[in-house]
Amino acid sequence: MITDPDDERLGDYRALTDLELRIKWEPPNGLFIAEGELVLRRALRAGYRPRSYLIDVKRVAQLDDVPDGAPIYAATPDVLERATGFHVHRGVLASFHREELRSADEVLATARRVAILEDVNNHTNIGAVFRGAAALGIDAVLLSPTCADPLYRRAVRVSMGEVFAVPYARLEPWPDALGRVREAGFTVLALTPDPEAVPLQRLAPEQRRRTALLLGAEGPGLSRHAMAASDVPVKIPMRRNVDSLNVAAAAAVAFWELGRDDDDI
Repeated sequence: MITDPDDERLGDYRALTDLELRIKWEPPNGLFIAEGELVLRRALRAGYRPRSYLIDVKRVAQLDDVPDGAPIYAATPDVLERATGFHVHRGVLASFHREELRSADEVLATARRVAILEDVNNHTNIGAVFRGAAALGIDAVLLSPTCADPLYRRAVRVSMGEVFAVPYARLEPWPDALGRVREAGFTVLALTPDPEAVPLQRLAPEQRRRTALLLGAEGPGLSRHAMAASDVPVKIPMRRNVDSLNVAAAAAVAFWELGRDDDDI
């Protein structure tokens, strides 16, 4: 039982709403925070090793079956809020050890379809893209160096823990490393609102065989350098003069289209 929000044992959970502080603290210290029982259990199932748990005292019994080896700290909602900086309405937090990040070549070697994100630095969008990737047949996600951390708490929560199910890697140097994707046998498709782009459903069979879908950030979209490094500009046909979708929504539509001829759906 923890009664003091300044207890040093809660160091992993300090100021969870301070994005800049968490970015400087979590990756260098090899940890990430899972919020909610469902996400916590998915992290455990994916093989991530817990450092500690921080639980609303009324919910401790929910975690009676978690593996031994990491301390379980219980606290009242007031102590939780003062320690973390927000009302922990799900009542369950956990700190996990990060795993060593895979290389892009390792990820590409076993994939048929990948998503590549350029400068997507909104954690909500990152989480939603990973959730769509897990659900709609994307085997891996590659991130430009400027993309947000997929293991940041909000991204993990929005993905409903599916970020643990999809292998990912950083693709560097950017955008030159797109050449390595092509060398691995992928057709690099650049999703764009350009009216001259090829509608996704009209891609030739050989262009769909092994695909790398390139997606840009909200607003600016893909850089001209990324566009130049792609093989085929593609678009999602839209109505009523709408020119674009949120990147996570666009990703989900494109993921479904690229995977709709799979035998397992």
